[in-house]
Amino acid sequence: MRWLRGWRKRGGFAQADLYARATIYALLWLAVALQVMFSVTRPVRHSGAPTALIAASCLLAVAQGVYCTSLASGGLAEYLGQTTLSRRLVAFGAGLMVMSLVAVLVLASAVGLRDFPDAAVMLCAAVMPFTMTHSLIVRKRVSALVQLGALVAVCGAVLLLGGDRQLVGACIAGMVCGPAWYAITTRCSAWHLGVMWKLHEAKDVEARLAVAEERLRFGRDLHDVMGRNLAVIALKSELAVQLARRGRPEAVDQMTEVQRMAHEAHREVRDVVRGYRGVDLATELGGAQGVLEAAGIECTVTGPPDGLPADVQSALGWVVREAATNVLRHGDARRCTVAVARSASGATLTVENDGAVGGSGSGASPGTGLAGLRERLTAVDGTLTAGPAPGWRFRLTAEVPLPDTARADPTSAMRTSAPGAAAEAAEESAAETTEEATA
Repeated sequence: MRWLRGWRKRGGFAQADLYARATIYALLWLAVALQVMFSVTRPVRHSGAPTALIAASCLLAVAQGVYCTSLASGGLAEYLGQTTLSRRLVAFGAGLMVMSLVAVLVLASAVGLRDFPDAAVMLCAAVMPFTMTHSLIVRKRVSALVQLGALVAVCGAVLLLGGDRQLVGACIAGMVCGPAWYAITTRCSAWHLGVMWKLHEAKDVEARLAVAEERLRFGRDLHDVMGRNLAVIALKSELAVQLARRGRPEAVDQMTEVQRMAHEAHREVRDVVRGYRGVDLATELGGAQGVLEAAGIECTVTGPPDGLPADVQSALGWVVREAATNVLRHGDARRCTVAVARSASGATLTVENDGAVGGSGSGASPGTGLAGLRERLTAVDGTLTAGPAPGWRFRLTAEVPLPDTARADPTSAMRTSAPGAAAEAAEESAAETTEEATA
């Protein structure tokens, strides 16, 4: 059952890609097997046909199968717009088809066309590998003309070699039901694969847009931190200049306040860059759910985040943000669950998705993302574990112990001042001082 496990490891797009390619290759080698099988059947063996001729028919069939398999891979790449297949390679494949047809016709002539009705099947099988591959790199009209030309050539050769009307009719039916049907099936499989490629690319673009939105969000956070502080610093600096020009001693106090606020702004910027700035966990959970659902991933959030200390919410909020980004950028997840649980000893955040690929999943490879999360959690004595989970899933778990005060009174940790309150108070004080100076 290893093949079944390997199939389950693949994502939806990888499964569709493998199915389409396997279908084309299976049809191609089925035609090769038909030609080889009918080359060694009883009418051929007991007809006294030269062994070298039988071997040549079998070897040319296998050679055409091997070459057309490579040609089909290149044809799919050209159909998907990934590369351009050299027309010299296509011409060589056409030459192999002609040689294989000639070998089958000579072998059928040596056996006797009237005594060998299976010759029609062999002739169709010799045409199938190249025509189905050729249909991937040309327009449908050109493919139809090639099919018609092959039909006329085969029927004409059969008539020239003494074949009767019944054999010609069998060749016509075989060419219509064989190579033509093969070409249509191959074209449909390639079209289906092309649609899946476009959907896959659209999903990648959606993920990149989600990451770009996250970067814009970080930029807004930085603007919120620096904008008000810089405005207050500018206001107080202007006030200090006016007071200094009037020779009032309050100018020193204002410049001292400017210095203090500059240091405070510097500290807040470092906190933003390092990720220690307060983050609202409920906001991060809602944002992650919205981003994942916008990318076509079903996201379920359970557990109320209320009542946790501000530093714990900040650390867990960054875990949610990084985990959502990893789910978008890695693996091929279709469902994701985010659970927040609180116990007597601490808080636990679990993010689990079904996008594990090859034994690893979203963010399974060590990188700066998980390393940064561990640094943030270390600041609150927390731990982070990430790895595969049963059922080809990937699980990320963050555990943070709660301080005694938070365990005793869950709501006390939430009684914190709003961000920027100190800056607002400083701004009001600066405005009042400005009014007094201009009075």
